[in-house]
Amino acid sequence: MKKLFFVVVLAMLMSTVTMAQEIQFGAKGGVNFANFTGDDAGSPDMRTGLLFGGVVEIPITDTFSFQPELLYSAQGAKEKDSYEGMNYTVTIKADYLNLPLMAKYYVAEGFSIEAGPQVGFLISAKAKGEAGGSSAEEDIKDQFKGIDFGVNFGLGYKLENGLNFGARYNLGLADIPDSDNVSLKNAVIQVSVGYFFN
Repeated sequence: MKKLFFVVVLAMLMSTVTMAQEIQFGAKGGVNFANFTGDDAGSPDMRTGLLFGGVVEIPITDTFSFQPELLYSAQGAKEKDSYEGMNYTVTIKADYLNLPLMAKYYVAEGFSIEAGPQVGFLISAKAKGEAGGSSAEEDIKDQFKGIDFGVNFGLGYKLENGLNFGARYNLGLADIPDSDNVSLKNAVIQVSVGYFFN
């Protein structure tokens, strides 16, 4: 009985060590194509911005992994219109520190599908207006909620050397203005390149 107990404990320890050796740490960067959705969004254009940060891939089985990430994400939207014959552009720059918690399933060698929730912490929010060759910028962080919630869906491909590529859609689930009367949510398409160091 003692021998059996020892064998079971040893097997568990070996499994834990093996799993720990398979955990991969990496970094990623890419481009956001961000916009707003909701009843009060209108028809804005996308704002192009950067994303970058760190990732950890934790294998659960041979085909399933858990991947938490910590990413800086430049989001927002842009609107172009005219008023009394003058063209103007208003760009909302809403930058977040996002924490996606992704479940990854490998459907083939290197190819994965992924999904998971995300919480975002607002870093800054500014509105920039441009018209008639002049521009002005205003801090509007106090008009936004400090925390955002969403869900991600995406695809990925990882090479054996650690280089990886991803495409993801972030669907905002919560209204972002600090007002009960405005329906406006984040919507972001992300394209990224990353590298796992080990």
